[in-house]
Amino acid sequence: MTVPALLVLSIVQAAFRRRAACALVAATCALLLAAGCSSAPKNESPDATAERLYREARDDIEAGSYDRAIKSLERVEGLAAGTLLAQQAQIDLAYVQWKANERASALTTIERFIKLNPSSPALDYAMYLRGLINFNDNLGLLGSFAGQKLSERDQRASRDAWQSFKQLVDQFPQSKYTPDAKLRMNYILNSLAEYEVHVARYYYRRGAYVAAANRAQQAVAEFPQAPAGEEALFLMMASYDKLGLEPLREGAERVLRRNYPQSAYLRRGAGDYDRAWWQLW
Repeated sequence: MTVPALLVLSIVQAAFRRRAACALVAATCALLLAAGCSSAPKNESPDATAERLYREARDDIEAGSYDRAIKSLERVEGLAAGTLLAQQAQIDLAYVQWKANERASALTTIERFIKLNPSSPALDYAMYLRGLINFNDNLGLLGSFAGQKLSERDQRASRDAWQSFKQLVDQFPQSKYTPDAKLRMNYILNSLAEYEVHVARYYYRRGAYVAAANRAQQAVAEFPQAPAGEEALFLMMASYDKLGLEPLREGAERVLRRNYPQSAYLRRGAGDYDRAWWQLW
């Protein structure tokens, strides 16, 4: 092969390589354009996504779709971490969990909010919501069927609710949630007093008169203004009478007559209590 022939071959090969490169570039551009057309027209920023999810969560809350709202609000918390939107999502999450009967999760969420956001403008609402979560007067199907009262159940949650409402009243006396919190506090105190009397009555009817007197005395000491104090004083009087502790019985009767001069318990006596606990008639 002569030298000119080699030059011609080299030129041809270079031209072929240029055409191949151009074809590769064109194919790559076509693929990129196709990919761009098949994807969303615009990629949302994390902030935009969080705001969209929060709007969807609010719609779900209004519609009562609490499970969907919980999932959306949890995502908002992660996407908008460190922002006011994340705080709002967290406090809304506690509310929705409460409405969905996930009380333990709701308490965990609201406690976390209060701990992490001590200067939040929504702190008074958070304390109020914590009280509401604990303030649950729903007895459920079995409790309603058995005629059970709220005061006949364990009162740990009621005490926790009272503490939450008290913290709200002490720290935010001007809050719009404070008047309702005060009403609930009074209701809880009466319920707690009734619970102590319920336990005292239980002990009395089983012949545990010392325990009955002590529990009734605790009700009078802790909740002196509660309506249940009338029965508590009578149970003290009746228990001391059974124990033969005349001075204590007279003291309880004296206080009862002074505070409740028209008490029906004084007229009726302890007949109902003396019936054996297992008797149904």
